[in-house]
Amino acid sequence: MIDLLAWVLATPFLLLLAYLLVELTAGLARLAPRDPDTPPAHMVLLIPAHDEAASIAETVRGLAAASPTAHILVVADNCSDNTAERARAAGAEAIERNDRERRGKGFALAFGRDHLAGAPPDAVIVVDADCRMDAGSAERLAAAALISGAPVQASNLLASPPGVSPLVSISNFAMLVKNVVRARGLLRIGGGALLFGTGMAFPWSLFARLPLASANAVEDLELGLRLAREGIKVGFDDGARVTSPAASLASSRGQRSRWEHGFLDTARRQAGPLLGAARRRRSRHLAALGAHLLVPPLALLLLAAALDLALVTGLALSGADSRPAMLLLVLLALVALALLAAWWREARALLPARDLLRAPLYLLWKLPVYLAFFTRRQTGWNRTGRD
Repeated sequence: MIDLLAWVLATPFLLLLAYLLVELTAGLARLAPRDPDTPPAHMVLLIPAHDEAASIAETVRGLAAASPTAHILVVADNCSDNTAERARAAGAEAIERNDRERRGKGFALAFGRDHLAGAPPDAVIVVDADCRMDAGSAERLAAAALISGAPVQASNLLASPPGVSPLVSISNFAMLVKNVVRARGLLRIGGGALLFGTGMAFPWSLFARLPLASANAVEDLELGLRLAREGIKVGFDDGARVTSPAASLASSRGQRSRWEHGFLDTARRQAGPLLGAARRRRSRHLAALGAHLLVPPLALLLLAAALDLALVTGLALSGADSRPAMLLLVLLALVALALLAAWWREARALLPARDLLRAPLYLLWKLPVYLAFFTRRQTGWNRTGRD
């Protein structure tokens, strides 16, 4: 019985760590560069904005410099400041939406789409109001979306000025693992990625019919899964990049709560049905997405696996089979090596080695976020403070 208990405790984490290791390993190598010789597209950068007067002009100017042929449309959604006026002064088209009952990014995107429907563009790229894009990224995203007839997601990273807290730097690295390394792995394993909410390009023919009007806190995740169930695979281009300013340490926990509570809730509801649909349809794409959803956020998985290892090791010391503990230890070590390889290849400039040593403190700092999932789950949108 004690042997059986050890295997029962260890097996779920063995499976989750094994899949994560496969995804990380598959995502270490960069994707093949896309052909730059693609036809130009009439594209719109669609920016939903709520009370962004302090930064919207800088965002518009930065996007215009990076994508001089794009039309920029700002949706000033339920604003109490002069976001729309400042966007217009910076050179964007701005429209205003006021609906206190239907609030959220999804409703703003639907409002912008309705405005564009009279003279639709070839492609629409959704960009958050505090983001920047690398030069040429919008053009390559729009071209890829038009060629494939499906959404294409850019890599989405967090950017911080020098001298930020080590916990912020580690958080930025965790975002890189999620939005670049694991995204590449998911694409290679299943043929399709997920949407991140910003840096998302859509051909108009698809964008025109999407169910955008939603108050869901992770509407991008839900949208990507809905498309997958329709047989539409989201592309991913790691050579196109959109960056967001990292949240201040004081605000970061609230931001992470929205993202990770939304992910956990979506995984709870959709991982099983996706895996069931994958079996019925024999779909590698749906199977990879279902398995991806089963893997908790990285910090939570490592914390829970370390606790599980302690429990299984305790059972082994009490006379139980030692193989579950040994396998867990080996898989945790291999995942750590894969993360170290990802840091070496992608993030040495982002995260100094001395800050990387503080990763255990980061795991403990994230613990209240996960405990809150069971006590005061965050389901709505929150405005994030920035450094």
